[in-house]
Amino acid sequence: MIKQKGKSRQVALALGALGVVFGDIGTSPLYAMKACFSGHHAITLNPVNVLGVLSLIIWSLLIVICLKYVTFVMAADNEGEGGIFALYELVSHESQRRSASFMLFAAMVGGALLYGDGVITPAISVLSAIEGLDIATTAAHQYTPHIACTILLALFAFQSSGTDKIGSLFGPVMLVWFTVIGIFGLSSAAGNPVVLQAFSPYYALNFFAENGLAGTMVLGAVVLCVTGGEALFADMGHFGRRPITLAWYFVALPSLVLNYLGQGAILIENPESIINPFFSLFPKFLMLPMVALATFAAIIASQAIISGAFSLTAQAVHLGFIPRIRILQTSEENPGQVFVPSVNWVMAGLCILLVLIFEASEHLAGAYGIAITGTMVITTYLFWFYLRKIRNCPWMLAAILTGFFALFDLGFFIVNFTKIAGGGWFPILLAGLIAYGMYVWIWGRAKLREQLQARGLEVSDLESEIEKYMLAKVPGEAVFLSASEFIPHAFLQHLRNNRVVHEKLVFLRVNTSSEPYLDSHKRISLKTVEKNIYWMTVNYGFMEKPNLSLILVQSWNQLGLSSTDSYFYIGRMLLRFNKDNREHLLRRKIFIMLNSVSEDPLDYLRIPADKVVTIGTAIKI
Repeated sequence: MIKQKGKSRQVALALGALGVVFGDIGTSPLYAMKACFSGHHAITLNPVNVLGVLSLIIWSLLIVICLKYVTFVMAADNEGEGGIFALYELVSHESQRRSASFMLFAAMVGGALLYGDGVITPAISVLSAIEGLDIATTAAHQYTPHIACTILLALFAFQSSGTDKIGSLFGPVMLVWFTVIGIFGLSSAAGNPVVLQAFSPYYALNFFAENGLAGTMVLGAVVLCVTGGEALFADMGHFGRRPITLAWYFVALPSLVLNYLGQGAILIENPESIINPFFSLFPKFLMLPMVALATFAAIIASQAIISGAFSLTAQAVHLGFIPRIRILQTSEENPGQVFVPSVNWVMAGLCILLVLIFEASEHLAGAYGIAITGTMVITTYLFWFYLRKIRNCPWMLAAILTGFFALFDLGFFIVNFTKIAGGGWFPILLAGLIAYGMYVWIWGRAKLREQLQARGLEVSDLESEIEKYMLAKVPGEAVFLSASEFIPHAFLQHLRNNRVVHEKLVFLRVNTSSEPYLDSHKRISLKTVEKNIYWMTVNYGFMEKPNLSLILVQSWNQLGLSSTDSYFYIGRMLLRFNKDNREHLLRRKIFIMLNSVSEDPLDYLRIPADKVVTIGTAIKI
């Protein structure tokens, strides 16, 4: 019975994964084949080239998705969590300082690029689906951008429901989508079985030999068929590796291959269908239902990258890459399912702006691909360290494997750089701004830490400091929050100005582990400094949200703290711009601005407001 329930749970998760993880890659047939012959990197449409492009698409799916992501990269999970930040956190602690610095830079850039892709994916997917109306009627053409904007707004408004509910709703729709596109693709391919020759890599190699540089440039369009690969890895924490793998091999992969073969067959028979080869697979009477289904699928395609952006943000906050922002847990059973309101609405605004600027999916295709291929390259770079440091893989074997993956990743990435003038500047600009913001935040926190440590007091010097300033002990219990291993500045101010000490003192530091989730028995570490004075370290995984109210209850037996008599003392840093310092003017201004939007520590640490005493400290930076 338990085994049966386990299988049912895996099937349910696999269905949910179809609705959240596979939307992006699942809707690539809407525009990938069309982009190869009529887009930014268009190549001459003839049977030989059709077979060559088909072969490139099939082998890209097999090598990039099946081999790289599903077989290898998704095995590099951090206690079940995936994504570029989770991979960075896994390997950075095992590396030397210089390597760790390079990895930090790579992780920041890779994460920023993923945000850039996250803005473009919903826009191009929804636009591509709505453009199917042009085949049924030309009347809707002028309203396409407005319809797309309305759908995108509704999609982002729905995000607060949570990944679980979205997956249970979208999963069956995507199952229907994959089934339909697979069946009609098979029907078309059966009428022209010559397309089956595309399974031979000879046609891919021959394509480059026949077309030279122009053939190489087509990789900029071929990559559109694998852009959802990074989402598989980023969303792994939502569903787990096994359900995603099952959904890929048993549903998504066969349907995608069959549909691409069907599009190839129809292009060989009727080159004029290049106007929209995907919708040309379907009879006229099914056109409007297919546009509706494609629109639903495109909405779901956006979900994969949006969910990935939420997971990425949660990881970035806990790793200290960005300021603390409001993150909501949407599932009690799966702590990896989160919703980030601020990120959600910023992405919504940028998506709508893109639709209004570019107006057509063909124009957006020029902006699509450059961000995600950059992230793919960085994932391969970090995977090298995973093989060497975590798996202790022999140097030669690791070099062969990552070199093979890099051959594809770099090929796609370099070719996509030719898209910069055609719209590729947008994700590069957006990613650059986000990466710079991360860098400024990390740099500013380091500078702030230096200043606080210069003013700080070693734990060993605490007793003499108390004897020097204390005039009286007052009843009660005080918990002072510390951001480092030093005595918190809030306590020193309290002691030196008020000249009193509570009967029982606890210095509490919240520490973020390199693991995403920790067992409860690893949560609290306690050390007695002297009689009735304690140093407590509370450990959380980088995907967990602190709850210090609960910690106080759990530590009652060890410390004898009373929830009614205990108060939290928090130091609030009031940052002021130092006009006398002429160095890094812009950097310091941005850091102060970022600090001002950081979530209130009371909300982040979940401390009751009536139990908090705030002590402000002005710091010039």
